[in-house]
Amino acid sequence: MKQYTKGRGAQYNSQNRFLANQYGQHHAEGIDEWEEEAIRTFQTTVYPKTLVNKVDSPDVGMAYSANPYQGCEHGCIYCYARNSHQYWGYSAGVDFESKILVKENAPALFKEFINKKNWNADTISLSGNTDCYQPLERKYQLTRQILQIALEQGQPIGIITKNSLIKRDIDILQDMAKKQLCVVYLSINSLTEATRQKLEPRTATSRERLRTLEALNSCGIPTGIMCAPIIPGLTDHEIPAVLQAASDHGARWAGYTIVRLNGEISALFKDWLEKTYPDRAEKILHQIASCHSGQLNNSTFGERMRGAGNIAQIINDNFKLHARKYGLNQEIHTLSKSHFRRSASSDQLQLF
Repeated sequence: MKQYTKGRGAQYNSQNRFLANQYGQHHAEGIDEWEEEAIRTFQTTVYPKTLVNKVDSPDVGMAYSANPYQGCEHGCIYCYARNSHQYWGYSAGVDFESKILVKENAPALFKEFINKKNWNADTISLSGNTDCYQPLERKYQLTRQILQIALEQGQPIGIITKNSLIKRDIDILQDMAKKQLCVVYLSINSLTEATRQKLEPRTATSRERLRTLEALNSCGIPTGIMCAPIIPGLTDHEIPAVLQAASDHGARWAGYTIVRLNGEISALFKDWLEKTYPDRAEKILHQIASCHSGQLNNSTFGERMRGAGNIAQIINDNFKLHARKYGLNQEIHTLSKSHFRRSASSDQLQLF
């Protein structure tokens, strides 16, 4: 079995396709091996010009997204956001989960965006790319500041997270919920702790995520789960148990996606599989490919999230059956635009 680094998803730094030169550590002549240093997490403060992005993809379930952080210490090996880390000159591998960019001006950019005169208060999703409640949020509180602005101005917000830190902001979310300004989804694709530790090494446990669902729901905050991504041959058999547990803890809605390994994630995931599940790596890869026309990734709109073929159909039927059985997705939840108000300073500026 190849050496596995605990506590990290990616096991190496893949090549950045935008860089001509690469660097790496190689065995020096005459030295067979050495003890590697533990991978530390570093953060860098950045000041981007924009924060809120329009989402043009028709099958991701959001119109606008905002991400206060780039990179994510949670280290989920399958994360599609890994590829975007390359735009900043980093690797989609270990760099993605150990070199985090903190957008310190995120709250100011958010406020500036929603106060544009042509903004019509469409829902903005937090964590469209990386988790807005990852560990550094405890220190920087960028997400909390954004939520405070959203509450003050009546801006609808959708949240998806794997971190129980969201309970810290129940005071704001509860007030937003009273005005139909928020909905929260917890991402849960497995209840098996051994799987979670390898697949999503620095996230909250599934048990803690269920407790978080319950805490949010008890405060009147509308909640659901994303059973995502489902990995055929590894987590698909847990769909019934995940949906039942989610319903028992207050979730009202559930969605799913089937894993797709686009860009550099394909090589990273293969390497991870060989080190964590060497006995069934080929079987898992084969089943993933069977959902994407024989490839590990399919970018076709309408198919890329749910897959196609026999295995994808079985997953779809199984999910719908148990979602119905446990009373999920019985209603449509809509967020309200009626409370939206531009800030007073913004209104004054429009007079000039």
